[in-house]
Formats: sequence, structure tokens, C-alpha cells
Amino acid sequence: MAEKYVAYVGTYTHGSSIGIHVYDVDVEEGSLTESKVVPVNNSSQICRSLNGKYLYSIADEGVAVFAIDESNGDLSLINKVDIDGMRGCYLSVDQNGQYLYVAGYHDGKVTVVHTHKDGSLGSVVDGIFHKGLGSVAERNFRPHVNCVMPTPDNKYLCAVDNGIDQVKIYKVNTQKNKLELVDILRCERESGPRLLTFSKNGKFAYLLYELTNEVDVFAYKEGKNVPEFEKIQSISTTSDNVDRVHDAASGMCLSNDGRHLFTSTAGDNTVAMYTVDEESGLLNKEFALPISGEYPKDIAMFPDDRHIAVVNHESNTITTFRIDY
Repeated sequence: MAEKYVAYVGTYTHGSSIGIHVYDVDVEEGSLTESKVVPVNNSSQICRSLNGKYLYSIADEGVAVFAIDESNGDLSLINKVDIDGMRGCYLSVDQNGQYLYVAGYHDGKVTVVHTHKDGSLGSVVDGIFHKGLGSVAERNFRPHVNCVMPTPDNKYLCAVDNGIDQVKIYKVNTQKNKLELVDILRCERESGPRLLTFSKNGKFAYLLYELTNEVDVFAYKEGKNVPEFEKIQSISTTSDNVDRVHDAASGMCLSNDGRHLFTSTAGDNTVAMYTVDEESGLLNKEFALPISGEYPKDIAMFPDDRHIAVVNHESNTITTFRIDY
């Protein structure tokens, strides 16, 4: 019997949307069929625990955690916690199931929430507000933490700050449950770093820039006292019909086998695919094609690596495509 899959889509709460939409996934056809909606106030970003048992969600109240029913994928609320700040925009988990990390776009804050073995969320154990001045007037010259991503060795947390063009790198002190700033990766002014992900083998990092519509490739290694990032490539996310004033790189994901990287760009309204050289980490851009929607804010691979779903913010649609490699 073929495996069955369920997809979860977090949404802003307005109009007919009231929370997390749950879809049955037809992997062979690359289609989604909605089965139910779980109420959450402005579930703008979600992530799953590494053991697959729990789903975490941004909420107006802070963050919420749900138990995932193994038989049918249904969600049951466990609890919610206040993050002592404005509503977050991005979630990630550490590899030991000890912490939930929250990025705060609106207040420039990195929050660490303790997670319990029974799946419930505990207290906020650390919170750091970024400081500094950016260079883009529309962003009010202030910090906007857009992504928080643990390093592959699980010793550090990278906080991508879209407002001040930096990636702040924190050591995770598990004894004190605190973050300790150890380094700063300074990006080009007005580049707007947005998302960071690591290769499957942990040797490379890919950083997406919202304002320059590029992906930077870095060689990564742990280092003695601080992690080491060495920039080895920059590559465009857009089609040839580029308009940097109005285009904004928005989403990024790796295929499940790690052989391809995908990015989406709003304005251009395209998804680009890159082949990943497993030895060097370098990217070769294969295409940037239209996605039949507006503002492709996020993208996700199907389990078969042969279909992709594009979540289109402005047109309120999800478009799915079969990939002909």
C-alpha cells in the first residue's frame, strides 16, 4: 500500500481563512485536496518537529503547538505560549528537540522557547533584540529578523536580519539556556538577506537576498571557536525579464535528495531551479519559469521530489507543478 501524506498550510486570518489548512496529498498526481481547517490566529509560518509528532505555528498569542495524529494527520492543540514580543514570522527547531526558535520581523527579536518531551511548549528561556541601523528607508532603518536557522552541527543559531543586512551567529549555550553572539556575517548594503538553508551534507550554506534577487553560496565548517562561512558564488533568482525595483526573492527550498535548490521571486512571479554540485556546493541555474500566480511567498517539495507547491500570497492560490528534470 502506498504511503499517504498530509500537507499543512499556514495562513493569515482574514476573509474565509481561519488558520491552518490541512490537505490530503496525491503524490502521483501532485495535487492537494483540502480536508479541514484548524483555527489559529494568523498562522503565518509553521514548522514540524524533527520526530514528526508535533506541528508548531506562529499565532497572534505567540506560538502554538499541535499533536499530529499518525493515522490521519489531524491536529490537536497541546498549548500556546506568549513570546514576550510582537508576532513572529519564522520558526525552526534544534536537532535535540530542546528548543523552538522564533524570528521576529516586526520587533527584530530572536526568541528561544523550551520544548518538553511530551510535545508541550515551556517558557521563553532567552530573547535578544537586534540593534543597528539599516540602509533602506522603506524598512525604517531598523532590524527585522526574517529567519532563524541552526547550523548542521547544532552548536550555533544563525539569525538572518533583513533590515540591517546581517546574519548574526549565536552559540547555543545549553547549560545556561542562552544565546551568545560569536560572529556577524555582514552582507552587501541594501541586499536584504531573507532566508538561509544548509546543504544535506552540512558543508554548504545558501543565503537568499530579497532585494538583490540573488542566492549566495558559502562553504561552511564548524571552526574552533566560531563557525566559518566562505562565500564561493552569487547567482540570480530571476528570469531574463528582471526588474530589481519591483522584484523580491521570497522563497527557497532544497529537494529532499539535496540535488536541486529552488527559489521563488515575487514581481517576476517565477520559480527558479538550480542543480547542486554535491562536491563543490556550486549552483547551476536550469530555469526560472512563471508560476501562474502573484507573489510566490513560499515553496515546498512533494515527498517524491517530482512535484512542487507554490504558495501565492497576493492571488490566494497554491499552484502545483510536475518537474521535468
